[in-house]
Amino acid sequence: MIYPGFHWWRARRAAGLGGWPASCGFGAPFAEEAWRARRASADRFVEPGGGAFGVRRPLRFLAYKLDLDERQTAELAKVLSELKTERAQADVDARRTLSGLADAVGGERFDEQLAREAGALRVGSAERLREAVAKALARIHAVLDAEQRERLAYLIRTGTLII
Repeated sequence: MIYPGFHWWRARRAAGLGGWPASCGFGAPFAEEAWRARRASADRFVEPGGGAFGVRRPLRFLAYKLDLDERQTAELAKVLSELKTERAQADVDARRTLSGLADAVGGERFDEQLAREAGALRVGSAERLREAVAKALARIHAVLDAEQRERLAYLIRTGTLII
């Protein structure tokens, strides 16, 4: 047997009213707008890709998954902080690159020199970030024991941890 309220909900959805009862405060159209507004404001705090290491709280996540002691956790916090700074600089460079490319295209004539400078900034930023990630992984490797390194490699290999 189908719940009697289900028919009411289906009729409201078919009529385009969203299935919200009129007595629930806002009403159907306003409830949907309020939901979209809440969703948009929540999306501001979600990091695309989850952050520097692909998870929301990389230090807490790694400390838990790798069973780190306090000394290891403190060292890992330093490494992640430095990597976070380098990634933030890479984001700034990416915005400068886009601005430079837009300036090259936006003039009366295409400014090839400006486009080349913007491209060089992007390449330089990618190289600095590559070096920072390699250095961070080397420091993390030195802090971990053999079993923890295997777990870290597994997390990276499976895509649980994105670097």
